[in-house]
Amino acid sequence: MNWQTLYSSRQMSAEQAVRLIQSGDRIFLTGNCSVPRQLLAALVEYAPQLHGVEICQALTVAGSEYVAPDLEGHLRVNSLFISSNVRKAVQEGRADFTPVLLSEFPTLFSRGILPVDVAFVHISAPDRHGYCTLGIEAGLTRSAARSAKRVIAEVNQQMPRTHGDTLIHISQIDAFVPADYPLAELVMTEESTPVIETIACLIAERIPDGATLQTGIGAIPDAVLRYLKDKKDLAVHSELVSDGVIDLVEAGVITGARKAIHPGKIISGFMLGTRRLYEWADDFPLIELHPTEYVNNPFTIAKNTRMVAMNSALEVDLTGQVAADSIGPKFYSGVGGQMDFIYGASLSEGGLPIIALPSTSTLRDGMTVSRIVPMLKQGAGVTTTRNHVHYIVTEYGMVDLYGKTVRQRTQLLISVAHPSFRDELTSQAKALHYL
Repeated sequence: MNWQTLYSSRQMSAEQAVRLIQSGDRIFLTGNCSVPRQLLAALVEYAPQLHGVEICQALTVAGSEYVAPDLEGHLRVNSLFISSNVRKAVQEGRADFTPVLLSEFPTLFSRGILPVDVAFVHISAPDRHGYCTLGIEAGLTRSAARSAKRVIAEVNQQMPRTHGDTLIHISQIDAFVPADYPLAELVMTEESTPVIETIACLIAERIPDGATLQTGIGAIPDAVLRYLKDKKDLAVHSELVSDGVIDLVEAGVITGARKAIHPGKIISGFMLGTRRLYEWADDFPLIELHPTEYVNNPFTIAKNTRMVAMNSALEVDLTGQVAADSIGPKFYSGVGGQMDFIYGASLSEGGLPIIALPSTSTLRDGMTVSRIVPMLKQGAGVTTTRNHVHYIVTEYGMVDLYGKTVRQRTQLLISVAHPSFRDELTSQAKALHYL
């Protein structure tokens, strides 16, 4: 049977495809901006006829209908990185959270720790040889799809065709759901503030020519990219790429010419951005997507010389412990690639492992609080340990904690805390015998 005949014979509607799901199944849901919306909507409609179905996912740019309270007992999300659409359900105990490094996320499926019955994937149209690609989300999906008992795919005419380890042949898929709709978009550039701009400038001035960048989620990494236009031969090795890289590639700043591994290539696991990024990346051999267990492996990362890792935090205590995935006992997001890249960059020759955060935050009641704190909130998880931390940057400067005593760390962190809180932090540090 040729691939065209096979492809035609396995095409069906989303409503038909979800009837391949059985009670008790575990579904892997491809995520980020690649959520297969038709399949997910059909599953929500069919869910009352199912019981005990688990949906494993990372960040999903989608609605929250599939974690609605009335689906309890039918569908239950197990999120390995909590996105805003499922956060309330996790915090209320209606959905689960599994802490895991992003580099190890796919291996939970491939090693059978979380066996996958059905993988929902979102792919580009087949080429003349019957090969589709996993589109803008390959890093987390590749291993899960390979290890699943059944694969159900939305074939979207608007999904970019991507290079790297993204190919999937028609024969490897059990059901195809035709689709033709714009992909979800996530705008990285938030409304800028003087604090964000100052932090971005502090980081940008430390980035040398020939550096390789991790470009993470958030306003600060995106702002940093805007201050790099005078740099030369930058490169990208990152769990994600967003719109911010486009201008730097077109300006000849990102060339990858000095890259130690994959020279000349942008290496990533997935794309998270807008339609501009998807159209730009379509069939663009400069960008390669690879499995996250490779991209985020700290020892792969470390092979890049002058590796710059930029990550954020909710708060940092005076010993250097970084909390980024929870606010006290409330789970907020996940470790993501922070530990992978902080450790990988620390092993890189000339590497810069950076944690960046504004010195303060404003609570809902209008109160301003310091994000440099004597101790993390009770119940908060440590994302980057005090043993791994290197550079901390706020709008008041950048300090290097690595190899420093707790007394020295305390002094350095107080120096980049907001001036309004420095006396209080000093007093509390003395009470804790840090000073």
